[in-house]
Amino acid sequence: MTRASVGSAFPLTSFHLLRRPTPTPTSLYATANAAVAMPDNQRPHPSLEVVGDSFLPALKTLNRPYHPYPIIGWNRHLETIFASFFRSLPAVRFRRQCLRTKDDGVVALDWVSGDDRLLPEASPVLILLPGLTGGSGDTYVRHMLLRARKNGWRVVVFNSRGCGDSPVTTPQFYSASFLGDLREVVAHVATRYPKANLYAVGWSLGANILVRYLGQESGSCPLSGAVSLCNPFNLVIADEDFRKGFNIVYDKALANSLCKIFKKHALLFEDMEGEFNIQLAANAKSVREFDEGLTRVSFGFKSVDDYYSNSSSSDSIKHVSTPLLCIQAANDPIAPSRGIPRKDIQENPNCLLIVTPKGGHLGWVAGADAPRGAPWTDPLVMDFLQHLEKPGSGTSEPCSTSDVGMQSAESLHGVEV
Repeated sequence: MTRASVGSAFPLTSFHLLRRPTPTPTSLYATANAAVAMPDNQRPHPSLEVVGDSFLPALKTLNRPYHPYPIIGWNRHLETIFASFFRSLPAVRFRRQCLRTKDDGVVALDWVSGDDRLLPEASPVLILLPGLTGGSGDTYVRHMLLRARKNGWRVVVFNSRGCGDSPVTTPQFYSASFLGDLREVVAHVATRYPKANLYAVGWSLGANILVRYLGQESGSCPLSGAVSLCNPFNLVIADEDFRKGFNIVYDKALANSLCKIFKKHALLFEDMEGEFNIQLAANAKSVREFDEGLTRVSFGFKSVDDYYSNSSSSDSIKHVSTPLLCIQAANDPIAPSRGIPRKDIQENPNCLLIVTPKGGHLGWVAGADAPRGAPWTDPLVMDFLQHLEKPGSGTSEPCSTSDVGMQSAESLHGVEV
């Protein structure tokens, strides 16, 4: 159930990257931002809500209607659960690199095995940030990884502390508020591949962390582009909805996953002083209880509400200067549509928002690969990234996929400092 989660998370502007078509005597497509002259066959389909106009000509499939898969895609909870349990899991051979952080913590970076031999040093690098308790074993992560790799991209999955079997070596996990690990991961990848452009895709809580990072780094952000999917944006609103109706099922499932991770490393927390409530965290029945017992104290917040309020990426959008594509589902039960910062996205020329009428949370069971294949969003994400990497071309030579086989983990010995 962890895949249905709240996060299971070089300064370029859109004006530089966007190659607008020569105006033609066609109808105007009115976005929430402006009226843009576009040929009829390039205008986003009315079934989609679009906020902003940057990058639209590069997104080749937006002119098609969003058709949810019959029955599965008609109910947001059914779609969320189906995608979590029944979406196919592509086999990928990983080589694990454990990266020690400045505070002696450890995060696990999963690279596709063999890519150092197959790909040039200048190949673009895509960093993937899964959702809460998620990692390189999640289906939506694997599908995006394979799509990018087939287009000649080097891909690495960032498994946060305790996630994806990443080791926990200090009495601290990760949170929606903590950007330190992501900064170190991006810096490490940039140093390792200095000739490559860096990009990132985040889902759910991973998307919230990514957008906060973009906002805080602003004009000095080393990423050339980013994509946010199923972002809860406003964690206060998300928390309100998380405790209502059927959402309680997700809440309990996620709390259970958090508790399992915590119990594996409980000895690290035995002698913690202060307001920590270790028993509450170890036996939490909701994500809020876990955050009350552990998370908000670890990161210095007075209350859970204070933690949620100050960790929401909705406040970061206005500061984003990196090209950013945000994709949300209007019926997402975990990332409520009313929490999307539409006005700030509309006013930021670096941002584009697409809201599908259906999709659930981390679902999007629609498109050519439905029901068990890649989410509907994947081709859209790849078109956007390809446009940023090679403006106007949208092409690159695919790399060999011969190294994609049975799943295994080839971990490096020791911990890289």
